[in-house]
Amino acid sequence: MSTFLIIGGTGKVGSRLSHILRSQGHDARVASRTHGDVTFDWTAPETFTRALHGVQGVFIIGPGSATDWSSSLTQLLAVAQAQGVRHAVLLSARGVEFLRDGAVARAETALRVGPLVWTILRPTHFAQNFTEAMFVPIDGTVTAPVARGAQPFIDVEDIAHVAATVLVDDAWACETIELSGPIAHTFHEAVEILGERSGQPMDFRDEDPLEHTRRLRDAGTPEGYIAWRMAMLDGIRRGDDAYLSDGVLRVLGRPATSFTDWAAREAAVLTVAS
Repeated sequence: MSTFLIIGGTGKVGSRLSHILRSQGHDARVASRTHGDVTFDWTAPETFTRALHGVQGVFIIGPGSATDWSSSLTQLLAVAQAQGVRHAVLLSARGVEFLRDGAVARAETALRVGPLVWTILRPTHFAQNFTEAMFVPIDGTVTAPVARGAQPFIDVEDIAHVAATVLVDDAWACETIELSGPIAHTFHEAVEILGERSGQPMDFRDEDPLEHTRRLRDAGTPEGYIAWRMAMLDGIRRGDDAYLSDGVLRVLGRPATSFTDWAAREAAVLTVAS
């Protein structure tokens, strides 16, 4: 059994990944500034060495997409090599193709040219974004600037299981693995499924991209994040991100969880959240 560090381990993917690794008998250390097993701060390089001590592999969720953090990642990888870490897995996003000079793309480059064996995971939008993040219904309505664009939403549980596998198995070294659900749904279809599974009436409202951008700016959202978010959403709106990826099947040997099956398992929380 091995010891793994999960940077960003208190979030949607990291928290599930730590549970899976521990259930397999591994030592999974959650790293964060305040609520982890070990203290880790991207802005405090002095925390890197202690967090990485005794670790064989590290799962990296970056500090966001608003600013370029590739230099901090380069420094982290150098410390990891000195500490004897053999493998780094980065959680990226399939939408990185729509913003080639953004913070996430730069992080991918830093990982590839770094000193460790690496694996990159590129998932589509999470199904859990409808229950835990940007697409949560407000007063029964999901609002997004995506028109009739479709997206093969992926269950975060699938991402976490893939991450656990590639961390442990060197067969996935130096691969970029795209992950998606098995069916691309329009937002109209996804919201209809959510309404059926949660037992609540729901609607989808398409939003003009300029209106969405204006709302983000009015809320004080950093420009770097706005560029990243709009690049991903514009990709959906154009229909460029509707294709299916087979990463879950290749890594886990089973199909990815469908949006309908995910909603049957988790959409009931919307009854409480609304």
